[in-house]
Amino acid sequence: MTTGTLLAVCRVHELLPTKDTTGVTAIDKRAVEGPVTVHPLGLTGDVQASRKHHGGPLKAIYAYGQPDADFWTQQLGRDMRPGLFGENLRVGGIDASNAVIGERWSIGDQVVLEVTMPRTPCINFARFLDEKSWVRRFSEANRVGTYLRVVSRGSITAGDTIRVHDVPAHGVTAAQVFAGLDQDQAQVLLSAADDGRITLAPQVRRSALRASKVASPA
Repeated sequence: MTTGTLLAVCRVHELLPTKDTTGVTAIDKRAVEGPVTVHPLGLTGDVQASRKHHGGPLKAIYAYGQPDADFWTQQLGRDMRPGLFGENLRVGGIDASNAVIGERWSIGDQVVLEVTMPRTPCINFARFLDEKSWVRRFSEANRVGTYLRVVSRGSITAGDTIRVHDVPAHGVTAAQVFAGLDQDQAQVLLSAADDGRITLAPQVRRSALRASKVASPA
């Protein structure tokens, strides 16, 4: 069993205006002290301004790994503090971008989360960081972190131990989904879902169906 550490719990600091139809973004997240309650749509005190793109039960929590943040610190020459990627959880000892679709994370004594899909960068993220060609650079590096759904609610606190368990045998990761599945990866994902071993997010299933060239079942 892989273990890691919850380095920071982050939630929205200030809603910022956008030029899209939503009108605001909750990308500006900051680390908070003390326990935070996790519920099916994320963290108490947080905001999902656009659940179509960055929220809902399958994108309730966004996690980013400290090694990926350290990579960007070196690339950009600036401190990539917890929350700067819009993440809810900054984690150490776990490769969030290469988490296996369907694996579960137990945090502390109560909370269980399940990896669902990679994060897709957007223009609001780019404007917030104010880095040239940020969406392209972030995408090409494929250090995108992962979304998770809430299996068991409860309370989490920075410093909690994260235990990775129930890792599916298919082995396909969030980063591989983001990069574009090959036919073999698509087939093993779909087989695992059809056998009831995992539940695929609709976006991931569509990607897998396209890559496998298998028609969607009626």
